[in-house]
Amino acid sequence: MIYFNLFKEFFKIGILSFGGGYATLPFLYHISDQYHWYSINELTQMLAIASITPGPVGINMATYAGMKTHGIITAILATFAIILPSLFIVIAISKLLRKFSDNFYVKSAIYGLKPASCALISAVAIRLIKSSVTNIYGLIIFLPLLFLFISSKKHSPIFYLVLSGLAGLILNILFKIQ
Repeated sequence: MIYFNLFKEFFKIGILSFGGGYATLPFLYHISDQYHWYSINELTQMLAIASITPGPVGINMATYAGMKTHGIITAILATFAIILPSLFIVIAISKLLRKFSDNFYVKSAIYGLKPASCALISAVAIRLIKSSVTNIYGLIIFLPLLFLFISSKKHSPIFYLVLSGLAGLILNILFKIQ
C-alpha cells in the first residue's frame, strides 16, 4: 500500500507543480502531514540537499523523499512518478506538433517563437557577459573567443570552456609575474 500511495502522491505532484522544483514544496508539506513519511525538519534538510545536488530540484526532492520513506525502491518509484506526467505531456505535444506541422497557424506560431526565444537567450547572455567580463583581462579572453565561436561552429562548448580556462590561466600567470 505504501508503494501505491507514494506513486499516487508524486504523480500528483508531477501533474500539478508548475513553476519549477520549488513549486513541489506545498505538496511535500502535505505529504509530510498526511503520511508522516518524513518530518518538516527532514523536509527542510531535503530541500537543502536537493538544491545543491546537480539536477532539477523537484526530481531531487522526490528521490530524496522516496529514499527517506522506505529506501531505494521507493526513491526510484517517487522519481519515476514525478517524471511520468511530463513525459506523457511531451509525447502528446510532439505527436500533435507532428500532426499539425503543416498547419499555417502552427507554422506561424513557431515562426514567431523563434525570435522571441533568441531574444530571451540573448538577454540572459548579456547579463552573464556583464557579470563575467569585469576587467580588461576578461575582455581580452572574451572577444577572441566570441569571434572564434561566431566564425566556426565546429567545436563543442567544452572546447570553448577549456580554451577560456587556459587563456585565463595564462593571462593570470603573465600579469602576476610582471
